Amino acid sequence: MADVILVLNAGSSSLKFSAFDAQAARLDLILRGQIEGIHTNPRFSATDRHGDTKSFEWGAGHELGHLGAIEYLADFLQDHGGGHRLIAVGHRVVHGGQRFSRAIRASVEVLHELERLTPLAPLHQPHNLRPIRIIAQLRPEVVQVACFDTMFHMTQTEVAKTYALPASIREHGVQRYGFHGLSYEYIASVLPQIAPAAAAGRTVVAHLGNGASLCAMVAGKSVASTMGFTAVEGLPMGTRCGSLDPGVILYLLDELKMDSRAIADVIYKESGLLGLSGISGDMRELLDSTDARAAFAIDVYTYRIAREIGSLAAAMQGLDALVLTAGIGERAVAIRERIVRDAGWLGAELDDAANRAGGPLISRASSRLPVWVIPTNEELMIARHTRELVGSAGG
Repeated sequence: MADVILVLNAGSSSLKFSAFDAQAARLDLILRGQIEGIHTNPRFSATDRHGDTKSFEWGAGHELGHLGAIEYLADFLQDHGGGHRLIAVGHRVVHGGQRFSRAIRASVEVLHELERLTPLAPLHQPHNLRPIRIIAQLRPEVVQVACFDTMFHMTQTEVAKTYALPASIREHGVQRYGFHGLSYEYIASVLPQIAPAAAAGRTVVAHLGNGASLCAMVAGKSVASTMGFTAVEGLPMGTRCGSLDPGVILYLLDELKMDSRAIADVIYKESGLLGLSGISGDMRELLDSTDARAAFAIDVYTYRIAREIGSLAAAMQGLDALVLTAGIGERAVAIRERIVRDAGWLGAELDDAANRAGGPLISRASSRLPVWVIPTNEELMIARHTRELVGSAGG
């Protein structure tokens, strides 16, 4: 009987999951999938290690919720697990605050501490924590581990983390935290095998998905990030605005008479690529569009990336490598081309054929700045932390 580690990434209306063989040296993936639309039109899909796919729909208007989604997933794993035994569940939790610098078993006390951080990540934290509570009730014997998107950035200096605000505000935890840390931690873990010089040197990693950020690493440690107090700062994203003059918020409050909830909807759900284009927040749709607004949105997006790469290079006093990852970074050939060409002043030279092939090295041999495309794997990173805390490689 094989022991299984389940990894969960819960959102407001979805539950993404991956199951790993805890006894395999490399934590082989057994199954991955998601349950979407859990409050309105639930849809289940899963693909196993052999490529076989299973799907199921409950129908419109069915209120499944996180509880129903987890119960269905537990039954599915029991019925289709092939004799596997669930030994632990690892959870992606966006915010670990100032206290949690490493993955930790999700005890009742830890859960209470994490719930207190909800004001720092109100759109993510409650949904990340809800499955922990549910599983504690359904399967109290199963070890649960919380893994934080903020913990990789704990190596940043106080200077890098501090906002120029009064101490009376900063003492409430208002500082730069940085996010996408599980993705960056995974890239740092594989860089020594793929690009040893990049692993040992000064590297900017660009996590470009629906959420997007950049991280400056020196010898595999985070020294700066474009995201700060929340996961909205930095680059324009699918629907998030990225960095914004705080005076704009005051203008929305005072002149447009918007309340905080309406402003939150604007900066998190109505801006970014969607707000710029008026078409979509999905880069694939924008790249396929002939609408001038789509082209303009892409221009703003790549301009901001180029500008932030320069900023992080300044923070490290130089740049030895650039790594592109996540959905857009791994698959959008045209966006990679623009990013590399915009980094020409840093010595980047694009190899067009290698870029079309997806890399992993997409810069020319003559390029002073090597540019890599490396797929990320946040789920595997969570499984690694979870297995470590379980205390053995399988039982």
